[in-house]
Amino acid sequence: MLTILPSPDHLGAYAISGTLTKEDFDRLIADVDAKLKAHDRIAVMLDLTGFEDITFKAALEDLRYGFGHIRDWTRFKREAVVTDKQWIRTMIHGAGMLLPFIELKTFEPGEQQAAIDWAADIKQPASAS
Repeated sequence: MLTILPSPDHLGAYAISGTLTKEDFDRLIADVDAKLKAHDRIAVMLDLTGFEDITFKAALEDLRYGFGHIRDWTRFKREAVVTDKQWIRTMIHGAGMLLPFIELKTFEPGEQQAAIDWAADIKQPASAS
């Protein structure tokens, strides 16, 4: 299940619990796309404390979306992940090595606001006047 959390406009903040479905993923992507349309740079905070599984259709959509938007990857400046699972921390560490242009950081359960605050602290490029 996906919950979209209150956050600054340039930050997508999401809590995922139980099983993430394709419908959940579609809602998440619609929110991310709206932020990408409104801002040159965005950040993401994922609270995966209650995450258990992802459906096959959601996983396929994740891959399709990710590879279909490679050109936008550099627009994601920070990603904060709240988790109690070591395997997720390990994946985030590995992703940090593969995607050095995105600052990635993990947080402990209960540190959701700290994760939002850290992820939101990005500089937007100056507007051309």
